[in-house]
Amino acid sequence: MTKTEKLNRVHKKWLKNCKCELRNTATQGVPGYGSAEAKIVLIGEAPGRNEDKAGRPFVGAAGKFLDEMLSSIKLKRQDVYITNIVKYRPPRNRDPSKKEVSTCALWLEEELEIIAPKVVVMLGRHSLNRFFEKAKIKDVHGTVLKEKTENNYQKMVFFSLYHPAAGLYNKSLRKVLMRDIKKLPKVLARVFLP
Repeated sequence: MTKTEKLNRVHKKWLKNCKCELRNTATQGVPGYGSAEAKIVLIGEAPGRNEDKAGRPFVGAAGKFLDEMLSSIKLKRQDVYITNIVKYRPPRNRDPSKKEVSTCALWLEEELEIIAPKVVVMLGRHSLNRFFEKAKIKDVHGTVLKEKTENNYQKMVFFSLYHPAAGLYNKSLRKVLMRDIKKLPKVLARVFLP
């Protein structure tokens, strides 16, 4: 079975069986999307209104800015895999609760296990705190956090960025995001050194 087939099976399973209470208010679940062979996985917070309608992550304004960020380092959406820590839209786009993050955790873990990325890009504080509970995004954006093994996965490098939506509301953060994403090729080059 290919990685794509495995991912499709995982999404089908969790869309049916996920116990997240957000599914009661969301239009639909929003599984990750992109290349199952990706060396980079980008992880956001939760679907927004546009994602809830489309059933795909990062399709709204933040997604367009994310595409612009990727383009600035010669990457396309097809080159990466994009997902969220929570797969259902919280009402009024509120922050997901710890319980909601926990309920969707196995789904995310299975995505990472199948893809086995070299680099995990954490987009925003919620994604960051899923992997590094005490870290503060203002202190670690644009940096590699220690390499760690997540559960039984291979060793992954974790790279932290502000969430692209933050750049839509704050022009100074937009500049920071564009500057920080330009560090990613060096991170990749280091990961692939023999």
